[in-house]
Amino acid sequence: MTISRVSSVVATVALSFSLIGCSTQQDSNDSFADLAIVGGRVWTGSAAQPWAEAVAVKGSRLLQVGSSKSVQAAIGPSTQVHDVSGGLVVPGFIDTHVHFLDGGFGLASVQLRDAATPEMFAERVAQFVETIPEGTWILNGDWDHEQWAKHSNDLPHRDWIDQATPNHPVFVFRLDGHMALANSAALRAAGLLDAEGNETATSTEVAGGEAVRDADGRLTGVLKDNALGLVAPYVPKPSLESEDRALEAASRYVLKQGVTTVHHMGTWADLAVFERAEEKGTLALSIHSCVPLSTWEKLQARIADQPSPADSLLQLGCLKGMVDGSLGSHTAVFFDPYTDLPESGTGLYVTAIEEIDRDAAAADRAGLRVNVHAIGDRAIRETLDTFARIAATNGERDRRFRIEHAQHIHPDDIQRFAAEGVIASMQPYHAIDDGRWATRVIGVERSQTTYAFRSLIDSGAEVAFGSDWAVAPATPLEGIYAAATRQTLDGNNPGGWVPEQRISVEQALRAYTVAGARAGFEEAEKGTLEVGKRADIAVIDRDILALAKEDWPTIKDAQIALTIVAGKVVERR
Repeated sequence: MTISRVSSVVATVALSFSLIGCSTQQDSNDSFADLAIVGGRVWTGSAAQPWAEAVAVKGSRLLQVGSSKSVQAAIGPSTQVHDVSGGLVVPGFIDTHVHFLDGGFGLASVQLRDAATPEMFAERVAQFVETIPEGTWILNGDWDHEQWAKHSNDLPHRDWIDQATPNHPVFVFRLDGHMALANSAALRAAGLLDAEGNETATSTEVAGGEAVRDADGRLTGVLKDNALGLVAPYVPKPSLESEDRALEAASRYVLKQGVTTVHHMGTWADLAVFERAEEKGTLALSIHSCVPLSTWEKLQARIADQPSPADSLLQLGCLKGMVDGSLGSHTAVFFDPYTDLPESGTGLYVTAIEEIDRDAAAADRAGLRVNVHAIGDRAIRETLDTFARIAATNGERDRRFRIEHAQHIHPDDIQRFAAEGVIASMQPYHAIDDGRWATRVIGVERSQTTYAFRSLIDSGAEVAFGSDWAVAPATPLEGIYAAATRQTLDGNNPGGWVPEQRISVEQALRAYTVAGARAGFEEAEKGTLEVGKRADIAVIDRDILALAKEDWPTIKDAQIALTIVAGKVVERR
């Protein structure tokens, strides 16, 4: 989707802010701004000049960031002027952890996230079947069995949906992406069941994963972590057209949220989709495309052969490894067993730490950027240990190792992030989602340093925020609300779940902008509103930084009024 196409679509939407052409000055070819934003308050994110009254843009760059008078001088007859009275102008949000195409595909699939009971889960699937051709695979879903915990402690079972889906293979994921339910049609397609529904001799034992069985020893259809590979290879590859539509849908969605850059955690196949859009000139926002850590040699060769220009919307160079699973799937790796299900043990290693160590060390020597998913306290410590070994062996440089999620940190390891220069790439929405049930799963003591935003920031660590979309919504304003209030989605923690870990609105905003730019090695280009930097801008319809602390819960009601990418208006309400 081209920027111009987005602009033509959103121009039909009624504006909440006025668009004015002004100035009687004689226009010259290059002296005036193309676009100006006036009337609101500007939070620049820059320590040198934290606040301004207005901004002016020329081409893709910020021409003026300062007083209303200085910006007025840059306004000519053809300048587009947006009066955002009462609004807050901020740098465009940087979402440092998304699964972008999954999110795009999920927008068009069955919606199971808010299915509150097993019956509602089954009903949603049955209703969706009626809308698609026979034989179509049903994917995504984003179900959450914690929604129906008061009705049933069970994970879903293929028996719930088999009757409604005899001719539709179903492979729907839990919202964390670490667990999925496959119906009998999908298990047949994967060769795990025969035509009569009998289990084949194919082994379902998978290192780093689990194929769940019921009390009768039957496969329930629930697959965890590496066991997802028993079915995933049999899912038909999407068409190029459907991939392009998913990218367009994902782009539209995040641009409406003020997101101008995403760090995508995905595959080489995903990168091909982004490259196709870049070649067509239809890429609508910046994408840092991370590929699997184990493929570092391929990435090294690719960058050497075809480096990304600094001003390109598509950037390469980052790799993502994965140590453990997730809390909701009981596969995050801890030192001690899970509190609610001690028989689950201490979690599952998705990748052996020795493999992470080997590949990360080699990738670092090649000058590539390494990000590693680690959620449980043991997984986080072992990842920190790996990073420390690599830094000691490979020598000093600005490497900015990242731990993705960093959810459940052992208290002894909080200080290590700052001391060792490791960025905590975290997703604050998870705190108000998982906070509904996390204490039951890991106990009170371990919960104290779960989503430890305050402890990390107070220690001097760099904390960069993202969403983990499609696991959670890619809505930075909700993320800021979550980090500042920690009020869980069920309304049971009005003072905040583990309130000691709350941070200020400005600290959360900084994590979505300044820290996000540093996490992508782009602080010279974006993350703050400074003259000469790229004009990536979001305008919030109210000044959330002027709110009293007791009014912070209202942040979840704020909306994005204007989104600008590289000087072009791509979304406005």
